[in-house]
Amino acid sequence: MVRASQLLHPQREPAVPRPAATVLLLRDAGGGIEVLMTRRSATASFAPGAYVFPGGGIDAADTEAHALAARRPTQSDLRLTQAIAAIRESFEELGALLARHADGRPVSPSDVTALDRKAPFAAQVRQRDLVLAADQVFLLAHWITDRDLPRRFDVPFLVARMPEGQQPVADEAEQFEPVWVRPADALARHKAGQFFMIFPTIRTLERLVKFASVDAVLCACASEEPLWTSCPRAGLLQGAEARYMEHEMAFGELALVCPDGQMLHHLDWRTDQSVALLRNLQRVTAPNPGAMTGPGTNGYIVGDPDTGYIVIDPGPNEPEHQQRIWRATNGDIRMIVCTHSHADHSPGARPLQALCRHKPPILGLPSAPTARPASEFTPDRALADGETLVLAGHGVTHTLKVLHTPGHAANHLCLVLLEDGLLCSGDHILNGSTTVVDPPDGDMTAYLDSLDRLAAACDEYGIDFILPAHGHVLGFAKRAIEMLKAHRLQREARIVAAMRERPTGTLEDWVELAYADVPPRMWPVAKRSLLAHVQRIEALQLVG
Repeated sequence: MVRASQLLHPQREPAVPRPAATVLLLRDAGGGIEVLMTRRSATASFAPGAYVFPGGGIDAADTEAHALAARRPTQSDLRLTQAIAAIRESFEELGALLARHADGRPVSPSDVTALDRKAPFAAQVRQRDLVLAADQVFLLAHWITDRDLPRRFDVPFLVARMPEGQQPVADEAEQFEPVWVRPADALARHKAGQFFMIFPTIRTLERLVKFASVDAVLCACASEEPLWTSCPRAGLLQGAEARYMEHEMAFGELALVCPDGQMLHHLDWRTDQSVALLRNLQRVTAPNPGAMTGPGTNGYIVGDPDTGYIVIDPGPNEPEHQQRIWRATNGDIRMIVCTHSHADHSPGARPLQALCRHKPPILGLPSAPTARPASEFTPDRALADGETLVLAGHGVTHTLKVLHTPGHAANHLCLVLLEDGLLCSGDHILNGSTTVVDPPDGDMTAYLDSLDRLAAACDEYGIDFILPAHGHVLGFAKRAIEMLKAHRLQREARIVAAMRERPTGTLEDWVELAYADVPPRMWPVAKRSLLAHVQRIEALQLVG
């Protein structure tokens, strides 16, 4: 866990989320499913003017109304309360009533109009001997409002089929202009600036686009578990707020820099200056964007003015880049560490060293005989697997532990900032793509074994975040590593299938089958990792 003393921004307590419930009323239409949406009042305290699904806060009366509702055997008390709240809100806001008579007859439009939308709901249901159709309300998703907002809600997004014969009528107080809309159309209108929606609504509609019928949605929700759960995070991109779910690339960086949800971190890529991630951590991105490097190659600066600095991966030999690193450290560089010898990581080490008055040692592992000529590297001192590099001063210590992680390159290593649970992964783990494993210096079995070692290190050292050489900081470190390994093994299974389908084939034959989901322009690069997989498959005799 990151030390509180190293956070850039003062800690704060985000607002406590209030329990609420939202329901997506669905119907089948000619072009696919339609969802009922309504526009919130322009004076509403939350999401004014936005098109939303009906819903609102959960009342104590919703919990007390269990006896008035039908429930599934697998529906918990909490889910039942949420379903009742959603039914009540959809009635009060839009006049849509999910209920039936005690004898099983559906409620009629006249039954609905006989109820007073402003009077206590449960008492009227009881008086008219109605049964709330909570058993027909299913859990789609679970949203928790972003930490940066002053009003927050803990909200299940529920789904139900719109009752036959009923027509929505807005209350003209909280909600206006009910409209049936296909998810794809709502998204297109929002993009055109004609249909304002907030982030959870947008993301929910994006997931609904793939469903062809209401039955398909309800079937997907049969497990009683949400299809996804999210408490998004917000940052700044091109000067505007941008929000991200947990699986999106910027989420981890926002969690590291602004753990309490402050919307202060800029996500734009900067190659003209260092970017502070913590008090003791800066990122410097080389000006070498491309298909293989993404926005550029990240180097990291660990330390503070009292301890001096360790520079990790000074990048390609770009004089202005090395000058920026030197200025970011005030020239007080104690060590320069290269995670491996590739041309976008290590060539800047000697020029950076030459800028420093007290020549810091260049550390790493020498390139192996299998390395390509452009990747030759000889450090001043070879690092030993498991050794620590320590910066200390004025009662503060920053310790980097060295882990030898061959696979991407024979001399690849990762570094763990022990006090803060951070893994500097070099090219072994990237954000937004998978690394190339290029034989003979790259080895797929070694790569997978190194992933196992890093997953174990997450448990041993409490690693929560990964600092990759390409892309934003990754959160959920161990899960990210496990998902990366699973992806590699899934790819390997596709390669095995391709080799069996074309037993006399070549790499060119297999790549078009095994990497059919990758743009053909990337196949020449993919063939390098494919070769590494083929060598592993043959060594393990996975293809007879």
